[in-house]
Amino acid sequence: MAQYAVKKLAEMAGVSVRTLHHYDRIGLLQPSVRTEAGYRLYGEKELLRLQQILFYKEMDFELKTIADLLDDPDFDMVAALQRHKQSLLQRKERIATLLETLDKTIDHLENKQKMKPEDLYKGLPKEQAQAWRKEAMERWPDQVKHSGEQLLKLSPQEFETLGKNFAANWEQLAAITGKDPHSPEVQRLIADHYHFIRQFWGKPEGDITAAYKGLGDLYATDERYTSSNPAFGAFLQKAMYYFADNLE
Repeated sequence: MAQYAVKKLAEMAGVSVRTLHHYDRIGLLQPSVRTEAGYRLYGEKELLRLQQILFYKEMDFELKTIADLLDDPDFDMVAALQRHKQSLLQRKERIATLLETLDKTIDHLENKQKMKPEDLYKGLPKEQAQAWRKEAMERWPDQVKHSGEQLLKLSPQEFETLGKNFAANWEQLAAITGKDPHSPEVQRLIADHYHFIRQFWGKPEGDITAAYKGLGDLYATDERYTSSNPAFGAFLQKAMYYFADNLE
């Protein structure tokens, strides 16, 4: 395969030359050849590695975490690509639903086409969140009431940020399904997940490790989580159990 200069690679990948220079400096993506004149040249191996870097960046992984993943001796590029594909397909399905909702709403407003009120929210997180909240209210009314009271204290911007951060964390965890649940990189993401869950639960006082393990059991057994990727739920359960058992 041909080798490409840094400027050409930057054009193909849609990144800046400065970004590629930075990746080289930190050891994330180094050229296969440095000419006597000091030019960087990249081959197929580096092009594939850059693709992985950009996929993980798309899911908001930090560069240090990306490096740890790609430099792991057990890293399987084909398996990683399959996980990326699964994550993107799930995102594609949700975006397609959102686009359909927008089209129907525009048609409703412009052409007076009848539209059911509930159709206004198809594809939006609110739809799923309300269903889960209803179920939780039936099982843990006091805890859910406390959580709701605490969340209502957040500004709209704070709540939106919390939701976006949780969604990014969820995608990051899905992308490394199959790795050792006890590994440092998985546990770092689980620590973030635990932090977000505590916020959604209204930062309850006292020990919540049993409840957190219960959530792990839910991920592993509930079809809402297992239907598209059964391995993900089991992976989360093991990682969350290990985190809870070692929480100081």
